[in-house]
Amino acid sequence: MRAKGEDMHGKDCVKVAVRVRPFNQRERDAGSLCIISMTSSSITIQDPRNPHNRRSFSFDYAYWSHSGFTRDHSGLFQAEEPGGRYADQSSVFQDLGEGILENALQGYNATLLAYGQTGSGKSYSMVGHGPNKGLVPTLCDRLFQAIRANQDSRQCQVFFSMLEIYNEQVVDLLCRGPRSPGGLRVREEQQRGFYVEGLRTVPCDSALQVEQLMDQGTRTRTTAATHMNANSSRSHMLIILQLKQIFSKESITKQSNVNLVDLAGSERQRASGSEGDRLKEGTAINLSLTTLGNVISALADVAVGKKAVHIPYRDSALTKLLQSALGGNSRTVMIATLSPADICYEESLSTLRYAERAKRIQNRAVVNESPTERLVKELKAENARLEQRLSRLGQEGRRAEDETKELRRLLSHNELQIRAIQTLWEQHLQEALKDWEQQYATLTQERRMMQMYPYILNINEDTQLSGVVKLFIQEGDWDLGLSDPSSGAISIKGLGIQDRHAVFSNVQRRVSLTPVGVSKVIVNGNPISQKTDLQHLDRVVLGSNSTYLFIGFPSERGGDDWSCYDYDYFQSELAAAEGIHLHTLCEEQRQESTGGQTDPSLLAVFYDYIKLMPMVAEANQMSQELHKGVEFKLEIKNLALSDSKGHDLEKEIAIRATSLESKQVWLWSKAKFVNRKFLMEELYQQQHVERSGEGPAGAPMPRERDPFWDPLEPLLLGRAHLWLQSLAFRIALEEQLEVLSSEGTEEAILQAHLVPCSPSGLPLGEEDILIDPSEQLGRRMDFQLVLEQCCGLRWLMQARNRGVQIGFRMCGCAQPLYTPAVWHNVNPLLDHRVHFTSLHASQALLDHLQTNALVLELWGLQEGCTDLVTSLEGVRRTADGVFIIDESGTADTIAALQQDMEEMRVSNAALRKENHTLREQLNTARSGVECVRGRREQCGSVRSSSDAEFARALKVFYHSMTSVRGQLQRLRRHRPSEDSDLLGLRLFVDEQSCLLRGFWEQLEESVSSLKRDVAAIVRRKRERSGVWS
Repeated sequence: MRAKGEDMHGKDCVKVAVRVRPFNQRERDAGSLCIISMTSSSITIQDPRNPHNRRSFSFDYAYWSHSGFTRDHSGLFQAEEPGGRYADQSSVFQDLGEGILENALQGYNATLLAYGQTGSGKSYSMVGHGPNKGLVPTLCDRLFQAIRANQDSRQCQVFFSMLEIYNEQVVDLLCRGPRSPGGLRVREEQQRGFYVEGLRTVPCDSALQVEQLMDQGTRTRTTAATHMNANSSRSHMLIILQLKQIFSKESITKQSNVNLVDLAGSERQRASGSEGDRLKEGTAINLSLTTLGNVISALADVAVGKKAVHIPYRDSALTKLLQSALGGNSRTVMIATLSPADICYEESLSTLRYAERAKRIQNRAVVNESPTERLVKELKAENARLEQRLSRLGQEGRRAEDETKELRRLLSHNELQIRAIQTLWEQHLQEALKDWEQQYATLTQERRMMQMYPYILNINEDTQLSGVVKLFIQEGDWDLGLSDPSSGAISIKGLGIQDRHAVFSNVQRRVSLTPVGVSKVIVNGNPISQKTDLQHLDRVVLGSNSTYLFIGFPSERGGDDWSCYDYDYFQSELAAAEGIHLHTLCEEQRQESTGGQTDPSLLAVFYDYIKLMPMVAEANQMSQELHKGVEFKLEIKNLALSDSKGHDLEKEIAIRATSLESKQVWLWSKAKFVNRKFLMEELYQQQHVERSGEGPAGAPMPRERDPFWDPLEPLLLGRAHLWLQSLAFRIALEEQLEVLSSEGTEEAILQAHLVPCSPSGLPLGEEDILIDPSEQLGRRMDFQLVLEQCCGLRWLMQARNRGVQIGFRMCGCAQPLYTPAVWHNVNPLLDHRVHFTSLHASQALLDHLQTNALVLELWGLQEGCTDLVTSLEGVRRTADGVFIIDESGTADTIAALQQDMEEMRVSNAALRKENHTLREQLNTARSGVECVRGRREQCGSVRSSSDAEFARALKVFYHSMTSVRGQLQRLRRHRPSEDSDLLGLRLFVDEQSCLLRGFWEQLEESVSSLKRDVAAIVRRKRERSGVWS
């Protein structure tokens, strides 16, 4: 479904289209929900965590490509029924491409921008896949159709250029020579504006030639990305079509530039902030997108009437080249692509906001006259003047020989210039045709070899770059690595690839792969160290992240669908080998949740995990090659942790960085690591250039600017839960708590006590135990938290020059409190005691104590980092230094007392009336009443005595159950070691039997004691009341 906008050439405003793609395989497997709805040209997005939070946007065109489509036998996607809401590729071109083509033929500059997060469908909309041709190839087809249809009235010339902007470097993707260090320079001329100096421009006379040039540029882009360790999702690609139309009869030439821009993934915008990173925006990788956002925002402000607004075109290479497209001489369309999945909510909302700002921009497009045609006109006019002057000289009989020679020389020079200009197009076209013939011969040879030999096919995060590189494995043994291909080896480049990395063997129609030395080779998710036979469609990872799909002999291929083996498949397979599997995580979460729905945050964490896996592998390889000695590891924060109520905490990705030499540890957020990874790439490429001798040696990098280093900070190692229920009954609690890390492993055992006490700090006795917690309502309530000792600190076992602190926040306390730091001890004595008081205990406090736990956080310290200090800002204490909690308790208690008083007034009135009636009856039944009263007093005395005895029995039973609960917790923690052998398992079973026996004995003793006490109470009650059975 799409909006029906006006003709795009009717106005000079930026037209904005939004397109929603179908779920991809990952999202379908995870059961993702669609959070985007569309009506006409309006799009609504819903927050998956808050269904009532909806945002609506309106655009010029809105395309629903999420559902309602079928795929025919040729692979073409089309609507299920005529007039359906599904928008196919032809519908998108009809609205957007037709307008761009018409503008170009009229002589206007035109620009198409594709914006959206990686994997949202930008490349599909721009380039397409298989028979579903995108905007660029369809536009080229229609352009040359229009040229052939109008060849009688005009002469048309088409030039093609293709470039990439990565890390603020401009790369010519059609250049046949070596890459220049630093890339091409962006220059500015008054007439031309900004342009790329030295950019190759290839003349074309057919759409097929344009397609071949695009394939050549894509191949160059893939090779460069692998060699330079660059990620295509962080680069911008520009295709420039220059159309020149010469109208001979009208003596008019129209010239227009069509810019087709595939922008970098928009999720980098959000991640580049790297919250809290001291090296904010230290890289130029994000500069272009950031500056483009600033330019669009500034132009949007200008459109609404703001004055004196600076437009920062010059701040990046991308915005320089797009100056005419944004607020300049161009008619511009932006297509923003969206993922409909709930896990992509933040990125999709950001894309919609970006597109909403872009639609406000106003351009000033004019028909362009070619400078070359104007030069020919001027030269012809000058020749006409020269001929008239020569004619006058001859008629007047003045034979000034020198002047005549000079005039004839100028006339001859101008004619030569005119002929050179007019023949330039034909010469360029002939040269381009020769190149095209050579490329066609190469492609023909490649297709022939595909039908003869097995090969490995590159798989890239960008689907447009996948399948571009094919490395054929001919018969015999073939070395694979950085070696020169002239030596008979298969040459590949990439991070972590050795000079001689592995050996392919093709013998008797069997292909095997053997790593050389310690080279990293992974097959189907599992590292290999010896000769391994390869099967058709095996997945191969070489070095840190060079991913290839093995294609077997032609006889083995059949009609297999290879499309499912995309980049995500590779990374999911590697994650599964590490124990991180989407189905397992979702199933565990569904079993724990009451609604049976998968938590969107859990899905987002899994996708973040597999997206960051290759980046972590690359960072480790760069650390190794640069001799940094830092190892990076992915972690899932809060995977096994819960809050004070026992509810699961929201999961998120973190990266643990460890110095192998000093054992120093840092924990970085996803955004911070992504920013640091960009900086690592810059440093790696800089040193690569220095080592290769292509650039001067730079000064050593100071530690403060080193992306592999950070100042040390305390690290959260794990958490333990101390349940507060016993405080509501004034019962002391002594626990041995297991401190669990984010991943659920044991970090330490913490001995903690909760001690009800008097205002002076003296512990309360058993006689102070309460049966009903509400007895404390409105009264002062005191207790002490005692942290006695921490045992078996894994943090200290790894390095003894470390320390720990315990942090916690009691309910109603404004700031977290910390114990003093203890160092160099695996089993440190804490001996930390904190006194808390509630001056007027409220019902909210009592409810909190009965339903919540105190979360005790274990913090790890390292030499050089600052201890955590308790801040007393906003914290109330008594004159004795006791921490006051539940400050709102007084107001709550007063309100409750006022309500009770009102109820008591009503009851008192009713009692007075009843009392008057009873007084009248008293005289007539005095004797009977006295007898009844005597019996009631006797029974009341017996009942009162029995209730007190029963309460004491319950207190003793509750107190004994505390130790039973501790024994139960020890049973839960008692697990066999993962690497236990048969003997170890037998020992575990014996220990478990002893623990179970002890638990049963304690439980049986507590229950038997309660039974004996209750029996004694019943017996005494019968004796006092004189009732015997």
